[in-house]
Amino acid sequence: MENTTKSRILDEALVMFAENGYKGTNLRDLAAQLGLSKSALYKHYNGKEDIWNCLLDRMESYYAERFGSESNLPTQPKSCEELLLVTMQMIRFTVNDPKIILTRKLLLTEQFHDERVKKLATKHFLEGTQKIFAKVFKGMMADGLLKKDNPEMLSFIYTAPLTSLVHLCDREPQKQELIFKQIEDFVAHFISTYAEK
Repeated sequence: MENTTKSRILDEALVMFAENGYKGTNLRDLAAQLGLSKSALYKHYNGKEDIWNCLLDRMESYYAERFGSESNLPTQPKSCEELLLVTMQMIRFTVNDPKIILTRKLLLTEQFHDERVKKLATKHFLEGTQKIFAKVFKGMMADGLLKKDNPEMLSFIYTAPLTSLVHLCDREPQKQELIFKQIEDFVAHFISTYAEK
């Protein structure tokens, strides 16, 4: 029961922090939303900052497990067509997973107020995805699927437009299928440019 309550607290805290920001969220409202007393929250967490840091830890782990990380790479594509499938699977996850949507919103708004969040935003919106694809592309070059090139630079070329299009999905969700088509077209262009003939 205790772990379930702790998890419920973090689930609701994610919603409230994403909607109201860190400063705009108070523990009384969080407790009321959960049907708990404020003192009940303190049985599980030491306070707002503890909830905040546990939430960031949890979401970082959640993202790494489901999206990928340098130490948890996606399946290495065995063909350029598989690169498209792996990319679209990752994009669909990050655009459609409710926890990731809220986390992205939280990172976007709180990156200007919190040093840890700023670093996490840089990691998730730029560096982390680049590092994943640099390793993927290095493997594809070794397998003779992509032209020999600088994998880090290729990854930057590849991930910058993808990240921009993910953010566009957040702003204009009604255009999601059109954006997914743009992503597929971009990946096809990337493959036609960099695939080993």
